[in-house]
Amino acid sequence: MDSTALMGAVPRTAVPDEPASANPADPPQPRRGERVVQLRPHQTGEGYKSVYSELTRPSFGSRLRTGVRVTGEVLITFGLVVLLFAGYEVWGKSAIVDAHQNDLNNELAQAWGPTDDPTVAPSVGPSVKPSPPVRGKPLAGLYIPKLDKNWVVVEGVTQQDIRFAPGHYPTSALPGQVGNFSVAGHRNRATFWRLDELDEGDPIVVESKTDWYVYRVSQSRIVRPTQVEVVAPVPGEPDKKATKRMLTLTTCNPKFDNYQRLIIHAELDRTQPKSAGRPAELGG
Repeated sequence: MDSTALMGAVPRTAVPDEPASANPADPPQPRRGERVVQLRPHQTGEGYKSVYSELTRPSFGSRLRTGVRVTGEVLITFGLVVLLFAGYEVWGKSAIVDAHQNDLNNELAQAWGPTDDPTVAPSVGPSVKPSPPVRGKPLAGLYIPKLDKNWVVVEGVTQQDIRFAPGHYPTSALPGQVGNFSVAGHRNRATFWRLDELDEGDPIVVESKTDWYVYRVSQSRIVRPTQVEVVAPVPGEPDKKATKRMLTLTTCNPKFDNYQRLIIHAELDRTQPKSAGRPAELGG
């Protein structure tokens, strides 16, 4: 028998026909429920370069929705920034000023020292002229009972001096002296925010190393920033010699602006030595 005849007797394993979708060149078939979007090729001079869909082509409506969404996000961000800034102005800045006031209180207490402690060396004799106050250094205590507020007053009225405390005009009188003890402060919630609430007769108390000075409000007025004569020895009359013991507080007006100045004038009502305790206006 021809050897090749046996080959025909070997059964061939049938290979099932492969589906047309098995060809890698064919696109995948959509599944049930899927939406088929017909794509449109974009032809250029160099051939087909990109493919666009009618659903992704920008339209007036889509541009309008995008603009509204972006505008809304910008406004929300701006609103959050404004809220954070307002919170800082109300609480953050007040906390910072309070912290610095505590430091100034401690510094002032150390500078004054105990007045009846025998271990403290006596001060120099009265023949030695005291040195002028140093700018930025604590000078006195200032109390406004009606507002339930008190501060340490520092020397100087530059922006750096009064950043965290009211400041004493260097050329004005000192507490209790004949003349006009003048003090400037920022119009923020930590300092002179409520100064406009003072009425005639309200007490303002100033503390020095040895005495309490109780002033009474005599006048409240609003002036231009250029009217510096309000801190003259005789307020409003810079060429006149002082005979009274005055106190003047100055701050910006209105709130959140500075094109005016709010001025509070007060006259000394009485002096009380600290050895006699706190004045009645402060609950003594």
